[in-house]
Amino acid sequence: MQKTIIEIAIEGGIQSVLSTERIQRYINWASGNLEDGLHLYALNTRLSEALYTPLQMLEITLRNKIHSTMSHHFSENWLENDNIITASNQRDRIEKAKSDLSSERKENTPHQLVTKLMFGFWTTMLNTEYNQLWQKYLYTIATENGRTLSRKQLATPLSKIRTLRNRIAHHEPILHWNLIDHHKQILEITRWLSPVAHEWSQHHSRFLQVYPIHGIQLSR
Repeated sequence: MQKTIIEIAIEGGIQSVLSTERIQRYINWASGNLEDGLHLYALNTRLSEALYTPLQMLEITLRNKIHSTMSHHFSENWLENDNIITASNQRDRIEKAKSDLSSERKENTPHQLVTKLMFGFWTTMLNTEYNQLWQKYLYTIATENGRTLSRKQLATPLSKIRTLRNRIAHHEPILHWNLIDHHKQILEITRWLSPVAHEWSQHHSRFLQVYPIHGIQLSR
């Protein structure tokens, strides 16, 4: 009988490649069974990959909606206005982005700067310190059934999604999260921001095809 890729991997010492610390959590979830733990590890990878498409569309849509709205009311260079960007950590991120562009010999244009700033920067634009900015300008970026949302309605779920996105980016376990609900929330927020982006994301997302029909059972 032909060996499975899991059996071949175990014989080849895959545990040492992944590191004992990284794989141990999956083994624990599989009640101590190494083979089943590796199956869970592989599932974690597939689900992380499947969530990339909807997360990517949400991040791009959010940053571009914020940028276009702020550019309309101020100028394309609003990111470099300290009267607008009041959080010191955000100003630091902008300076880091500009430095990275310079190192890559890219021109520091508004478009290039926007693409360099990470998801956390854009979700910070929805924090309480920017509430006045939200009430005056940013409230227009998202609607539900034709009605504008409160800043908190958008910021609260985005905070959890940002954490999930960061775990995926750092190859961390996500199987213990309620991924069905998170996927649904990602698509819903994308729809609030842009119905056409939602349709694109929903069409191309493979998450529901990858997620096990009978759910994920983990030993505690």
